[in-house]
Amino acid sequence: MSALSNHRVLGPAAVVAATGICCGAVLLGDPTTPGGVLPMCPTKLVFNVTCPGCGSQRALYSLLHGDLSAALHYNAAGVAAIGLLLFAFGAYCLRLWTGRRIRSWQNMRYSAVVVLVVVLIWFVVRNIPVEPFWSLHV
Repeated sequence: MSALSNHRVLGPAAVVAATGICCGAVLLGDPTTPGGVLPMCPTKLVFNVTCPGCGSQRALYSLLHGDLSAALHYNAAGVAAIGLLLFAFGAYCLRLWTGRRIRSWQNMRYSAVVVLVVVLIWFVVRNIPVEPFWSLHV
């Protein structure tokens, strides 16, 4: 392991800085404007299929503006993933700073399988061309 990943301040600070840069790019790029500078989802562009991540930039943009309902419209699974990632990062920081073992959702036995199944279900449901499922298509 590198010294940066074991450092109590630099590791989390690097993650926060990288996240801030990405959020800044999304804020400045405004993915809700058609034909903007941010790239379109390659899956949508090539195959015309809404992938599980489609709408994530717009969802993040909406969250950064405090519009939870719009964020959920663009990508509800992405909003849930952001919440889980924030929780996991908080648990990681607590473990790093206190030295105590902090159990988080990703340490549970079937968490990887559950995440995979949820993502696959989200992928299929978003592409069913019948209402009410078609309203999830972005």
